[in-house]
Amino acid sequence: MILKRHLKSAYLAIGLLAYHLRGRRPWSTGYSTYKRDRIVQILGEHSFDPERMPAGYGDRIDERIIEYPWFFSRLPAGPGVLLDAGSILNQEFLLEHPRLDSKRVFISTLAPEAECFWGRRVSYVFEDLRRMCYREGFFDWVVSLSTIEHIGMDNTMLYTADASKRESDRQVYLQAVAEFARVLKPGGTLYLSVPFGARKDHGWFQIFDALMLEELIEAFRPTRAKETHFRYAQGGWVLSDREQSRDATCFDIHQRRDYDPDFAAASRAVACLELVR
Repeated sequence: MILKRHLKSAYLAIGLLAYHLRGRRPWSTGYSTYKRDRIVQILGEHSFDPERMPAGYGDRIDERIIEYPWFFSRLPAGPGVLLDAGSILNQEFLLEHPRLDSKRVFISTLAPEAECFWGRRVSYVFEDLRRMCYREGFFDWVVSLSTIEHIGMDNTMLYTADASKRESDRQVYLQAVAEFARVLKPGGTLYLSVPFGARKDHGWFQIFDALMLEELIEAFRPTRAKETHFRYAQGGWVLSDREQSRDATCFDIHQRRDYDPDFAAASRAVACLELVR
Protein backbone atom coordinates (compact mmCIF):
# COMPACT_ATOMS: atom_id res chain seq x y z
CA MET A 1 0.00 0.00 0.00
CA ILE A 2 2.83 2.42 0.89
CA LEU A 3 4.63 1.56 -2.35
CA LYS A 4 1.42 2.14 -4.29
CA ARG A 5 1.03 5.60 -2.76
CA HIS A 6 4.64 6.48 -3.58
CA LEU A 7 4.21 5.32 -7.16
CA LYS A 8 1.04 7.36 -7.52
CA SER A 9 2.79 10.46 -6.13
CA ALA A 10 5.69 9.97 -8.52
CA TYR A 11 3.31 9.55 -11.45
CA LEU A 12 1.46 12.75 -10.54
CA ALA A 13 4.74 14.66 -10.15
CA ILE A 14 5.90 13.50 -13.58
CA GLY A 15 2.57 14.56 -15.03
CA LEU A 16 2.85 18.03 -13.51
CA LEU A 17 6.37 18.40 -14.88
CA ALA A 18 5.17 17.37 -18.34
CA TYR A 19 2.30 19.86 -18.11
CA HIS A 20 4.67 22.76 -17.45
CA LEU A 21 7.31 21.66 -19.96
CA ARG A 22 4.71 21.42 -22.71
CA GLY A 23 3.46 24.94 -22.18
CA ARG A 24 0.58 24.43 -19.73
CA ARG A 25 -1.92 23.36 -22.36
CA PRO A 26 -5.42 22.62 -21.02
CA TRP A 27 -6.35 18.93 -20.90
CA SER A 28 -2.80 17.80 -21.67
CA THR A 29 -0.93 15.38 -19.37
CA GLY A 30 -0.83 16.81 -15.84
CA TYR A 31 -3.59 19.37 -16.38
CA SER A 32 -6.12 17.66 -14.09
CA THR A 33 -3.56 17.38 -11.28
CA TYR A 34 -2.54 21.02 -11.69
CA LYS A 35 -6.19 22.15 -11.66
CA ARG A 36 -6.97 20.07 -8.59
CA ASP A 37 -3.93 21.43 -6.72
CA ARG A 38 -4.92 25.02 -7.49
CA ILE A 39 -8.52 24.41 -6.36
CA VAL A 40 -7.30 22.74 -3.15
CA GLN A 41 -5.06 25.73 -2.46
CA ILE A 42 -7.82 28.27 -3.03
CA LEU A 43 -10.37 26.35 -0.95
CA GLY A 44 -7.82 25.99 1.82
CA GLU A 45 -7.29 29.74 1.97
CA HIS A 46 -11.03 30.35 2.61
CA SER A 47 -10.65 33.78 1.03
CA PHE A 48 -12.49 33.65 -2.29
CA ASP A 49 -13.96 37.09 -3.02
CA PRO A 50 -15.28 37.91 -6.52
CA GLU A 51 -14.50 41.58 -5.89
CA ARG A 52 -10.84 40.89 -5.06
CA MET A 53 -9.66 38.19 -7.43
CA PRO A 54 -5.90 38.44 -7.98
CA ALA A 55 -4.45 39.03 -11.44
CA GLY A 56 -3.97 35.77 -13.32
CA TYR A 57 -6.62 33.93 -11.29
CA GLY A 58 -7.24 30.53 -12.90
CA ASP A 59 -5.14 31.17 -15.98
CA ARG A 60 -5.71 28.31 -18.49
CA ILE A 61 -8.04 26.50 -16.08
CA ASP A 62 -11.68 25.70 -16.78
CA GLU A 63 -14.63 27.13 -14.86
CA ARG A 64 -14.30 24.69 -11.94
CA ILE A 65 -11.68 27.12 -10.58
CA ILE A 66 -14.57 29.58 -10.19
CA GLU A 67 -17.49 27.31 -9.35
CA TYR A 68 -16.08 25.40 -6.38
CA PRO A 69 -14.70 28.44 -4.50
CA TRP A 70 -17.90 30.39 -5.26
CA PHE A 71 -20.12 27.58 -3.95
CA PHE A 72 -18.19 26.90 -0.75
CA SER A 73 -17.90 30.63 -0.02
CA ARG A 74 -21.72 30.88 -0.15
CA LEU A 75 -22.74 27.61 1.55
CA PRO A 76 -23.48 28.15 5.26
CA ALA A 77 -21.69 26.12 7.91
CA GLY A 78 -23.68 23.83 10.19
CA PRO A 79 -25.96 20.80 9.88
CA GLY A 80 -28.57 20.16 7.24
CA VAL A 81 -29.36 18.04 4.19
CA LEU A 82 -27.67 18.81 0.87
CA LEU A 83 -28.33 17.44 -2.61
CA ASP A 84 -25.55 17.39 -5.19
CA ALA A 85 -27.55 17.29 -8.43
CA GLY A 86 -25.06 16.14 -11.03
CA SER A 87 -22.29 14.59 -8.89
CA ILE A 88 -20.10 17.68 -8.96
CA LEU A 89 -18.88 17.04 -5.38
CA ASN A 90 -18.00 13.36 -5.82
CA GLN A 91 -14.28 13.82 -5.11
CA GLU A 92 -12.63 13.19 -1.77
CA PHE A 93 -10.90 16.56 -1.51
CA LEU A 94 -14.28 18.28 -1.92
CA LEU A 95 -16.21 16.02 0.45
CA GLU A 96 -13.52 16.79 3.06
CA HIS A 97 -14.39 20.49 3.00
CA PRO A 98 -15.33 21.73 6.50
CA ARG A 99 -18.60 23.24 5.20
CA LEU A 100 -19.79 19.67 4.59
CA ASP A 101 -18.66 18.22 7.94
CA SER A 102 -22.05 18.17 9.67
CA LYS A 103 -24.25 17.84 6.59
CA ARG A 104 -25.99 14.79 5.15
CA VAL A 105 -24.94 14.64 1.50
CA PHE A 106 -26.99 13.01 -1.25
CA ILE A 107 -25.69 12.70 -4.82
CA SER A 108 -28.05 12.25 -7.76
CA THR A 109 -26.61 11.55 -11.20
CA LEU A 110 -27.31 9.53 -14.33
CA ALA A 111 -24.97 6.58 -13.81
CA PRO A 112 -22.42 5.11 -11.34
CA GLU A 113 -18.91 6.55 -11.41
CA ALA A 114 -15.54 4.93 -10.80
CA GLU A 115 -15.24 6.45 -7.32
CA CYS A 116 -17.82 6.51 -4.55
CA PHE A 117 -17.62 7.44 -0.88
CA TRP A 118 -20.11 5.31 1.01
CA GLY A 119 -17.69 5.33 3.94
CA ARG A 120 -18.27 9.07 4.27
CA ARG A 121 -22.01 8.38 4.55
CA VAL A 122 -22.68 9.86 1.13
CA SER A 123 -25.93 8.53 -0.37
CA TYR A 124 -26.11 7.92 -4.13
CA VAL A 125 -29.17 7.81 -6.39
CA PHE A 126 -28.91 7.19 -10.13
CA GLU A 127 -31.75 8.99 -11.83
CA ASP A 128 -32.85 11.62 -14.30
CA LEU A 129 -32.85 15.04 -12.62
CA ARG A 130 -36.09 15.84 -14.41
CA ARG A 131 -37.87 13.16 -12.36
CA MET A 132 -36.23 12.89 -8.96
CA CYS A 133 -37.30 10.39 -6.31
CA TYR A 134 -37.12 12.70 -3.28
CA ARG A 135 -40.18 13.98 -1.48
CA GLU A 136 -41.15 17.62 -1.57
CA GLY A 137 -39.23 19.93 0.76
CA PHE A 138 -36.57 17.37 1.75
CA PHE A 139 -33.38 19.41 1.25
CA ASP A 140 -31.94 22.52 2.85
CA TRP A 141 -29.63 23.10 -0.11
CA VAL A 142 -29.29 21.90 -3.69
CA VAL A 143 -26.08 22.43 -5.65
CA SER A 144 -25.91 21.88 -9.41
CA LEU A 145 -22.76 23.24 -11.02
CA SER A 146 -22.33 23.09 -14.80
CA THR A 147 -24.90 20.31 -15.03
CA ILE A 148 -28.22 21.48 -16.45
CA GLU A 149 -26.63 22.53 -19.75
CA HIS A 150 -26.33 18.77 -20.43
CA ILE A 151 -29.96 17.93 -19.67
CA GLY A 152 -31.87 17.06 -22.84
CA MET A 153 -28.64 16.89 -24.84
CA ASP A 154 -26.52 13.92 -26.02
CA ASN A 155 -25.30 12.43 -22.74
CA THR A 156 -24.03 9.23 -24.40
CA MET A 157 -20.88 11.05 -25.44
CA LEU A 158 -19.37 11.09 -21.94
CA TYR A 159 -21.80 10.20 -19.18
CA THR A 160 -23.84 7.09 -19.98
CA ALA A 161 -24.26 4.28 -22.49
CA ASP A 162 -28.06 4.55 -22.23
CA ALA A 163 -29.20 5.32 -25.78
CA SER A 164 -32.37 6.98 -24.47
CA LYS A 165 -30.13 9.82 -23.22
CA ARG A 166 -29.10 10.73 -26.77
CA GLU A 167 -31.45 13.69 -26.92
CA SER A 168 -31.72 17.09 -28.54
CA ASP A 169 -34.25 19.14 -26.58
CA ARG A 170 -32.90 22.50 -25.51
CA GLN A 171 -35.79 23.39 -23.19
CA VAL A 172 -36.22 20.37 -20.92
CA TYR A 173 -33.59 21.60 -18.44
CA LEU A 174 -36.46 23.71 -17.08
CA GLN A 175 -38.06 20.51 -15.78
CA ALA A 176 -34.97 19.87 -13.64
CA VAL A 177 -35.05 23.44 -12.33
CA ALA A 178 -38.68 22.94 -11.27
CA GLU A 179 -37.65 19.70 -9.55
CA PHE A 180 -34.91 21.53 -7.63
CA ALA A 181 -37.54 23.95 -6.34
CA ARG A 182 -39.89 21.09 -5.41
CA VAL A 183 -37.36 19.18 -3.28
CA LEU A 184 -36.10 22.27 -1.45
CA LYS A 185 -37.58 23.34 1.86
CA PRO A 186 -39.19 26.80 2.01
CA GLY A 187 -36.23 29.13 2.50
CA GLY A 188 -33.84 26.55 1.07
CA THR A 189 -31.21 27.59 -1.46
CA LEU A 190 -30.23 26.41 -4.91
CA TYR A 191 -26.61 27.03 -5.97
CA LEU A 192 -26.47 26.68 -9.74
CA SER A 193 -24.03 27.58 -12.49
CA VAL A 194 -24.15 27.41 -16.28
CA PRO A 195 -21.86 28.37 -19.15
CA PHE A 196 -22.98 31.80 -20.30
CA GLY A 197 -22.62 33.89 -23.44
CA ALA A 198 -23.78 33.60 -27.04
CA ARG A 199 -26.38 30.81 -27.12
CA LYS A 200 -25.02 27.73 -28.89
CA ASP A 201 -25.84 24.04 -29.11
CA HIS A 202 -22.66 21.96 -28.85
CA GLY A 203 -24.56 18.70 -29.10
CA TRP A 204 -23.62 17.39 -25.68
CA PHE A 205 -24.19 20.71 -23.88
CA GLN A 206 -25.44 24.22 -24.59
CA ILE A 207 -24.38 27.75 -23.72
CA PHE A 208 -27.00 29.85 -21.93
CA ASP A 209 -27.82 33.42 -22.89
CA ALA A 210 -29.69 36.11 -20.94
CA LEU A 211 -33.14 34.95 -22.12
CA MET A 212 -32.44 31.39 -20.98
CA LEU A 213 -31.33 32.70 -17.57
CA GLU A 214 -34.62 34.58 -17.25
CA GLU A 215 -36.55 31.43 -18.16
CA LEU A 216 -34.55 29.44 -15.61
CA ILE A 217 -35.22 31.93 -12.82
CA GLU A 218 -38.91 32.05 -13.70
CA ALA A 219 -39.13 28.24 -13.58
CA PHE A 220 -37.68 28.25 -10.06
CA ARG A 221 -39.69 31.27 -8.83
CA PRO A 222 -37.29 32.34 -6.09
CA THR A 223 -38.17 34.60 -3.21
CA ARG A 224 -34.63 36.01 -3.48
CA ALA A 225 -32.00 35.74 -6.20
CA LYS A 226 -28.34 36.68 -6.45
CA GLU A 227 -26.61 36.46 -9.83
CA THR A 228 -22.83 36.64 -10.23
CA HIS A 229 -20.95 36.45 -13.53
CA PHE A 230 -17.36 35.63 -14.32
CA ARG A 231 -15.54 35.64 -17.66
CA TYR A 232 -12.27 34.29 -18.90
CA ALA A 233 -9.93 36.80 -20.51
CA GLN A 234 -6.40 36.03 -21.69
CA GLY A 235 -4.47 35.61 -18.45
CA GLY A 236 -7.27 34.45 -16.15
CA TRP A 237 -10.79 34.85 -14.78
CA VAL A 238 -12.36 38.18 -13.78
CA LEU A 239 -15.67 39.36 -12.34
CA SER A 240 -18.19 40.19 -15.08
CA ASP A 241 -21.89 40.80 -15.77
CA ARG A 242 -24.47 39.82 -18.38
CA GLU A 243 -23.51 42.58 -20.79
CA GLN A 244 -19.77 42.03 -20.61
CA SER A 245 -20.19 38.27 -21.08
CA ARG A 246 -22.99 38.21 -23.65
CA ASP A 247 -20.75 37.24 -26.60
CA ALA A 248 -18.68 34.66 -24.71
CA THR A 249 -17.97 31.33 -26.40
CA CYS A 250 -16.59 27.97 -25.33
CA PHE A 251 -13.55 25.93 -26.25
CA ASP A 252 -14.69 22.30 -26.65
CA ILE A 253 -11.73 19.91 -26.37
CA HIS A 254 -13.95 17.09 -27.66
CA GLN A 255 -14.49 18.88 -30.95
CA ARG A 256 -11.17 20.69 -31.39
CA ARG A 257 -7.50 19.96 -30.81
CA ASP A 258 -6.05 23.35 -31.74
CA TYR A 259 -6.05 25.96 -28.97
CA ASP A 260 -7.11 29.57 -29.23
CA PRO A 261 -4.57 32.30 -28.36
CA ASP A 262 -6.11 32.76 -24.89
CA PHE A 263 -5.76 29.02 -24.10
CA ALA A 264 -9.26 28.89 -22.64
CA ALA A 265 -9.92 25.40 -21.26
CA ALA A 266 -13.72 25.37 -21.65
CA SER A 267 -16.34 28.08 -21.04
CA ARG A 268 -15.24 31.68 -21.42
CA ALA A 269 -17.99 32.87 -19.11
CA VAL A 270 -20.08 31.37 -16.34
CA ALA A 271 -23.20 32.56 -14.54
CA CYS A 272 -23.54 31.59 -10.87
CA LEU A 273 -27.02 31.79 -9.38
CA GLU A 274 -28.05 31.66 -5.73
CA LEU A 275 -31.82 31.17 -5.68
CA VAL A 276 -33.82 31.01 -2.45
CA ARG A 277 -37.13 29.15 -2.51
